[in-house]
Amino acid sequence: MKISFFSSKPYDERSFAAANDNRHELRFFEPRLGAQTANLAQGSDAVCAFVNDDLSRPVLEFLAQGGTKLILMRCAGFDRVDLAACAELGIGVARVPAYSPHAVAEHAVALLLTINRKIHRAYNRVRVNNFALDGLLGFDLYGKTVGVVGTGKIGLCFVKIMIGFGCKVLCYDPFPNPELDDLNVELVELPHLLAHSDVVSLHCPLSKENHHLISTDTLEVMKDGALLINTSRGGLVDTASAIEALKSGKLGGLGLDVYENEAALFFEDRQIETLADDVFARLLTFPNVVITGHQAFFTHEALDNIAQTTLSNADDFQNEGGGRNFLTG
Repeated sequence: MKISFFSSKPYDERSFAAANDNRHELRFFEPRLGAQTANLAQGSDAVCAFVNDDLSRPVLEFLAQGGTKLILMRCAGFDRVDLAACAELGIGVARVPAYSPHAVAEHAVALLLTINRKIHRAYNRVRVNNFALDGLLGFDLYGKTVGVVGTGKIGLCFVKIMIGFGCKVLCYDPFPNPELDDLNVELVELPHLLAHSDVVSLHCPLSKENHHLISTDTLEVMKDGALLINTSRGGLVDTASAIEALKSGKLGGLGLDVYENEAALFFEDRQIETLADDVFARLLTFPNVVITGHQAFFTHEALDNIAQTTLSNADDFQNEGGGRNFLTG
């Protein structure tokens, strides 16, 4: 198959070239997929897209006219794909549901430890010979209550890590992972989880139903001074509401690897640009906020798994017309 990659970076080219073994013709394009760039895929059998690419109906219609029959998402999320339009246009859609749940779960823990123990602030102090400890006080995770929203593969990994830290774990999921039955966790409703957790970590896909799951109303329910971690999708958190909660002290700290308006910022070097996003700029002023640029997935193992699974999805489509990772087709 002829596959066109969008939002491509050098590490994508390296990992996919290594996994391809000359099975498919791969073409890599750095721009994000959208109405202005879809023409690059002309004549491609498949398009490989990433988290911030635009796969709305107009883009999909243009791709279909150019011969595209398959969308390969090299990520778990598919909230930016119009699945109904794909079904109507006869375009198959496949994703990578479990490239490395350990990578994302471990990054969530890294954010949590950084915020709690003020590692980012301590690092900057020591570099200028400031060894004072005032302002760096944290708390033991041992014995604390951690709320986990979403118990899929990533959420389950995070749960196990938190159990290893000696935490009490509360879980909320409309469709709880059956593997939780063998773990010492408590399944509760979301309001209970928010009200009783010292740490809340989000591990769920984004949908219309849970957009701004964390908003003014749910933040009010949260325990005073609780820490919030999001390594899932930016749209789960109403950023403006989170800022107000940080200002009032209701939210004790915020760790983000995703941001609801990240498409205009992340995955690019913007050091010489003026930051036009006032909401994001406000987030950066808080000493108890740590943000990374959607890198939770970024490990050797994850990149290898993403490439292998994505190309296997292409093989399945070519040979059988679908497979277990397919959403349509």
